[in-house]
Amino acid sequence: MDKKVLNHDPTHHDNDSDVEHNEDPQCLPVWRKWMIVVTISTSSLCVACASSLSALAEVGVSVEFHVEHTVSVLSISLFAAGLALGPLIIGPLSEFYGRRPIYCISYGLFFALSWPVAFAPNIGIFLMFRFITGFCGSAFLSVAGGSVSDLFSDSRVANPMAFYTGGPFLGPVLGPLLSGFINQHLNWRWTYYLVIIWSFVQLLAIILFVPETYAPILNAKAQRSVNSAAGSLYTRSQMVSHRCHHTELMESAKKGVLKAIFISCYTPLKLLLFDRMALLLDLWSSLTVGILYLAFQVYPIIFQEGHGFNLQETGLGFLGIGVGIVLGISTQPYWNRFYEKISRENGGVVPPEARLRIGQVGGICVPVGLFSLAFTTYPRVHWIAPIVASIPFGGGMYFVFASTFTYLVTTYRPIAASAMAANGAMRSTFAAVFSLFAAKMYAKLGTVGATALLAGLTTVLAPLPFIFAHIGPRLRRQSRFAA
Repeated sequence: MDKKVLNHDPTHHDNDSDVEHNEDPQCLPVWRKWMIVVTISTSSLCVACASSLSALAEVGVSVEFHVEHTVSVLSISLFAAGLALGPLIIGPLSEFYGRRPIYCISYGLFFALSWPVAFAPNIGIFLMFRFITGFCGSAFLSVAGGSVSDLFSDSRVANPMAFYTGGPFLGPVLGPLLSGFINQHLNWRWTYYLVIIWSFVQLLAIILFVPETYAPILNAKAQRSVNSAAGSLYTRSQMVSHRCHHTELMESAKKGVLKAIFISCYTPLKLLLFDRMALLLDLWSSLTVGILYLAFQVYPIIFQEGHGFNLQETGLGFLGIGVGIVLGISTQPYWNRFYEKISRENGGVVPPEARLRIGQVGGICVPVGLFSLAFTTYPRVHWIAPIVASIPFGGGMYFVFASTFTYLVTTYRPIAASAMAANGAMRSTFAAVFSLFAAKMYAKLGTVGATALLAGLTTVLAPLPFIFAHIGPRLRRQSRFAA
């Protein structure tokens, strides 16, 4: 393993403990990097899966706690609300203390506080800890992407980032699939016993395999080690002053964590209020994710009521969306070659608007999938038809997210963390809200009318990547936030 000493001093002893903090994460062996990526990706998958596992456990919750179905649906909405709020708080803490402590503490709490969910004596305790576990687990949907970029250079990060981003989308699809089998044969509490077991395994893997990868923290520790050897005592504020000042959040870290958290909450809101391009792209991706979470309430209507499926068969109905997501991820090598071609044509630079090409494909696939799904939900239509129809939606959803994710990061590079926090908060908020009105909307409009309405909304927003591909450079020049 290559080791790089950041500061040399004649009094410095070159032992293992001293140089450990001087390791460049990008110099780790490839197998070690991928072990880290797989660990944080499966941890992310676990959290995302936990968000939707309760979808087919709601009947058991309603019966045991004697509450209406509209109350038990809150188990998804409150977890998603925790995912929305968490990045605004956890993001700044990771910039101040590093990624590894945040991973260990947040996932440790996610594991520990999943016990009150599984053994809840009443609906109040159950729902309260669903929200808290969502908040704790959000670190792996907000911070983990940074670890992937720490490990790989810009030219090699595309494939591992695509592997990681599959987790937040495959997880919600995997949740009802597993939940269907569990709740068909076991008590609903086994749904959450699974979360406890899975999160415990992931916590051990995090502790054993995921080191600190954040360069400012590694540099600060290396500097402290060098100066300690020289007899110099450093305070935390002096250590922080040696960190990179490449973001507004890092500048504020010197003045304290509370100031950093305030900026983390304020800057995303300011971006959404004063930058129409960021607002519209966030709205587009959030609507798509909201529809995914709405499906957790809709699929039982389509398959259980319309086709007589049991719980485990209804869970298998989500395979169409899952297959679409996997197919979308598998196209990443093509997009890598496309970006390399664009880079060669532009002197080694990939314009942000080139990242919207994949979004143009997604903008077409999502409404096509939803319109196809809408007109195959009749009970007289074979049950395989709506499953196949959902494949374009799954692939399009991945394309939409991949496009907005990369475009926002490259366009708003000076405040990239805030741009992603705004996107993540809005997506999770839509996920929380859409779950609440799904049943009433489908009862009023029917499966065809309600699904066609959603398809129409995605059709209205589908031109966004095409429009911004043309006027994006002008909007970026006018923006107070864009690079």
